[in-house]
Amino acid sequence: MTLSDIVRQLELKVHAGRGGLDRPVAGAYIGDLMSDVMAHGRKDDLWITIQIHPNVVAVAVLKDLAGVIITNGREPSEDTVRQSEEQRLPLLGTSLGAFELSGRLHQLGLRGAR
Repeated sequence: MTLSDIVRQLELKVHAGRGGLDRPVAGAYIGDLMSDVMAHGRKDDLWITIQIHPNVVAVAVLKDLAGVIITNGREPSEDTVRQSEEQRLPLLGTSLGAFELSGRLHQLGLRGAR
């Protein structure tokens, strides 16, 4: 499954990184502590978070994550959007909370730790 499939099926907002939407997604990870994501996020995971600051992009790029979904209708800062575009990192958004979003991703076939 690719990010574009997920965006279409869950009607996610694309804040930045449209050029990376063809990337395959292997799983998902939910976390709001950067150190936790750095320790447990895996390559090609989709990161679900409420964080909106530029460090989100740095961690996602460091871990080679497929993309980031910001939940609860939060909007990323301008710096975050700019850095996401520069890194070609898909930065997505939804009004759903993390629990509801993870359930919908699970229904689509995504799983957590592999």
